[in-house]
Amino acid sequence: MRILSVIPARYASVRFPGKPLIMIQGKTMIQRVYEQVLQARMISEVVVATDDERILNEVSSFGGKAVLTNPNHPSGTDRCLEACNTFGESFDAVINIQGDEPFIDPAQIDQLAELLNSPLVPIATLAKKITSGDELFDANVVKVIFDFNGYAIYFSRNPLPFLRGVDQAEWLQKFDFYKHIGLYGYHIDTLREITHIPQSRLEKAESLEQLRWLENGYSIAVGITEKESFGIDSPEDLKKIANLF
Repeated sequence: MRILSVIPARYASVRFPGKPLIMIQGKTMIQRVYEQVLQARMISEVVVATDDERILNEVSSFGGKAVLTNPNHPSGTDRCLEACNTFGESFDAVINIQGDEPFIDPAQIDQLAELLNSPLVPIATLAKKITSGDELFDANVVKVIFDFNGYAIYFSRNPLPFLRGVDQAEWLQKFDFYKHIGLYGYHIDTLREITHIPQSRLEKAESLEQLRWLENGYSIAVGITEKESFGIDSPEDLKKIANLF
């Protein structure tokens, strides 16, 4: 299976403008993400999909591949498809890597690729067990529940499920909750299909794009990882990464 890994990277950001070009221990963030993805065994090609020439030039400067995409894409999924079409080669699947995770584990990318090897898996993603109450009740941490076969039932910003009759301080002791790790893998035909589906009511309600796919009948396989992800969303997050080096 030929798999293209796409790293969407926008220059404009409300919370952190120019984020892909910030320096982290002598390298830009986009270079660090790119180099981590290159270490994945099951990836055929890596490309950065950006709407800004500065990012395009930075990727070219360290020998990476990048394409310019429409700045008006509503989501990273749409940017992924354009990058795939622009790249000019045929691929069986695409894995969407967040451009603000300079410590992404290559093993997690390979885990997604393994899931996509099944013809029964049109879309794949990852989840990790929640271990703190702060995460469980944080609306910025997306939760996921899945069935006995490992397919997503629902994603929400609220804790899933609600434990009736149990004090919230005891929820983590009474049930295993999982947070969504924002990596996605798609079979190429599925990616083409889902980018043409209009926004759904559930997606609008929770502001979660993956609910559009579920609401339209697409299965999402969920792989369980024990590795923590760490995205850089604001300048304050840079202070938290010193111990990761």
